[in-house]
Amino acid sequence: MTPVAWLVVAIAIVVVILAVGYVMMTNLNRRRRLQDRFGPEYERTVRERDSRREAEEELRAREQRHSRLDLRPLTQEARNSYARKWSEVQERFVDAPGFAVTEADTLVTSVMGDRGYPTENFEQRLSDLSVEHASTLDHYRKAHDISRRAARRDATTEELRQAMVHYRALFQELLDEVPAESDGHRAVRSSAREADH
Repeated sequence: MTPVAWLVVAIAIVVVILAVGYVMMTNLNRRRRLQDRFGPEYERTVRERDSRREAEEELRAREQRHSRLDLRPLTQEARNSYARKWSEVQERFVDAPGFAVTEADTLVTSVMGDRGYPTENFEQRLSDLSVEHASTLDHYRKAHDISRRAARRDATTEELRQAMVHYRALFQELLDEVPAESDGHRAVRSSAREADH
């Protein structure tokens, strides 16, 4: 081979190495972004799917669906009303824990609906919530499971108490989001997080 041919081969090899490195870094950055956004839901989805690639495709599809939802913050009046209703549900827990858990489930679903989340299917609710509320999603799963068992009268009072705690985690997160203005665009921030600073 001539020196020019060797040079062309060397350049081609360098270009291929750079392209492979670029693709690998892009994939790694996408993976990190998904892991940061979905937290424990990322690992859960990976465990439930046949491959990491399939899981990541599903998570990206969730993001796309979520971006098409017409989500909105609650008005201050609605937030106050829901907070009162939650207090009433907690008070009823003392005398009727199973009924209170069912009410808590209904109340959380109602808040989701008012925020713009579709509420007709539990699995779809999980999927839609996972994009912005991944940190409390496991609470919601556990609460829903206990609520279903409570409907069959197959849950202890302690489990029902835990269900209330789990429901409250998602309820508070959904309730605490209030509108904020940022660079001329509507944004959503958590009033609870802001109060901490």
